[in-house]
Amino acid sequence: MAGRRSRNNDITVDILLRAYSAGLFPMADSADDPELFWVEPEVRGIIPLNSFHISKSLAKAMRKKSFDIRFNTAFEAVMAGCAAEAPDRPSTWINATIRRLYSELHQIGHAHSVEAWEGKELVGGLYGVSLGAAFFGESMFSRRTNASKICLVHLVERLKAGGFVLLDTQFTTEHLKTFGAIDVPKLEYAKMLDVAVNRPSLQF
Repeated sequence: MAGRRSRNNDITVDILLRAYSAGLFPMADSADDPELFWVEPEVRGIIPLNSFHISKSLAKAMRKKSFDIRFNTAFEAVMAGCAAEAPDRPSTWINATIRRLYSELHQIGHAHSVEAWEGKELVGGLYGVSLGAAFFGESMFSRRTNASKICLVHLVERLKAGGFVLLDTQFTTEHLKTFGAIDVPKLEYAKMLDVAVNRPSLQF
């Protein structure tokens, strides 16, 4: 993973927001490691909102309306779901420090969750950070087929309706590429980021 790293155990939400505005984000080596390090990728993953793609199979699944999609009703539970071990993810970088910091960001209106509910059970979701007209996706989880994918579709719809101009995915994966995710060089990303974060903060 390319990026500039510096150990820092005294990160506040203000420092965190300033870091996002400068193109950095924190990670941990593991859920058990209390320390964080800053990451500044040489190549950044984004999903261009105007070219977001939904496959025919996902569109068909969405028409079934299997899940109740909610926003910001269970932020900490979504983080817990993203931090939990899963068959395809035996370890996670979401440690206690990250969970505390992002919960504080949520309390002041800069971190948000999209949730898939099946009755009273949370079966999928994602969370991320909003700043200006930018949204920085952090992590997602799914306990039912397509649950997190459907949450991503609803996230994009909400961002487009709200006037957001940048959806940052940090890195690209084959999974995200199916939605139209692309890699952009750091300098190009910096220009996009500058435009997005210097706009007045938008309502998520």
